[in-house]
Amino acid sequence: MKFIVSSSALLKHLQQINGVINSNTVLPILEDFLFEIEKNKLTVVATDLETVMKIHMEIEARDSGRVCIPAKILMDSLKNIADQPLTFNIDKNFGVEITSDNGKYKVMGENPDNFPKEPATDDATSFTITSSAFVTAINKALFAVSNDDLRPAMTGVYFELDKKGITFVATDAHRLVRYRRTDVSCPKTDNFIVPKKPLNLLKAALPNNEDELKVSYNSNHLFVEHDGTQLVCRLIDARFPDYKVVIPTDNPYKMTVGRTDFQGALRRVSVFSNKSTNQVALSISGSELQLAAQDVDFSFEGNERMACQYDGDDMQIAFNAKFLIEMLNAAETTEVNMELSTPTKAGIIKPTEQDKSEDLLMLVMPLMLNN
Repeated sequence: MKFIVSSSALLKHLQQINGVINSNTVLPILEDFLFEIEKNKLTVVATDLETVMKIHMEIEARDSGRVCIPAKILMDSLKNIADQPLTFNIDKNFGVEITSDNGKYKVMGENPDNFPKEPATDDATSFTITSSAFVTAINKALFAVSNDDLRPAMTGVYFELDKKGITFVATDAHRLVRYRRTDVSCPKTDNFIVPKKPLNLLKAALPNNEDELKVSYNSNHLFVEHDGTQLVCRLIDARFPDYKVVIPTDNPYKMTVGRTDFQGALRRVSVFSNKSTNQVALSISGSELQLAAQDVDFSFEGNERMACQYDGDDMQIAFNAKFLIEMLNAAETTEVNMELSTPTKAGIIKPTEQDKSEDLLMLVMPLMLNN
């Protein structure tokens, strides 16, 4: 079997799916790419048994066939070959010979029959969403996903679908993000949890434009298709906590503050906070916000004040500065609104302006004030 392909095009496509492959796999074959050639079309597949990702590209080939090629050595060699056509020759023992303009490289491939089969799209329900909407949703929710494997339901993003739109929710029990889009119509009311790793891979592989994505799901898997790229991942089989009950409905005190100024102040002050809690205390009175942090063990202390618009009683409340900084990143507007009630109840952060088709709400739990 023989085919010719552009080295830079192949590298670009393989970089999209290379992230699927784990460095320490149980089965050696999972360290390989599966190459499938059929009539001038090459399909390359990578999997870690939980997630499968594949790309399609045009090549020159007379015959069809399959072979598994070790991913690391192929990637390392392609990164160092200048843009030129490469000829791949595969013999019947799966030996792979790659010929460039002035070199010849050999690598031992593996039998493609041992490569895991990918899940079938049986009884799948589908809907379409623009690529930019999907990437935005991933970016806004992913940072709040938990890393605690003892709570598997929280280690992914919860998708809640209905005919009026789609809601993405992520929480790690200390903070929660709910991002809703009304410009997507799903065929029925449904929900499922998608793990973090495939969402990170999609974020890197999908373009931030108005291309249509086809998203399908069944009881066990999610399928996402865009142009020549496809991803299949196993859904998390667990029950997501009832997030609606933790979102406070009456937070009477409202503060509006410049997003980048607030973020900068938090970054500077949190340097002096306790490294395990990242605690920064906010004292709000009238039109002034004071930020204070200290680490008693090292006698570190940082204070700053800044202007804000505040409507409510004077109050002092403490938060994890790292969480606030990440949330302000997701807001993306010049100013943000913060809604508060008491120093022990969750605070809500919202962007001041939002598109009519999207709604972002972020919730963060306060820390105990150490006076």
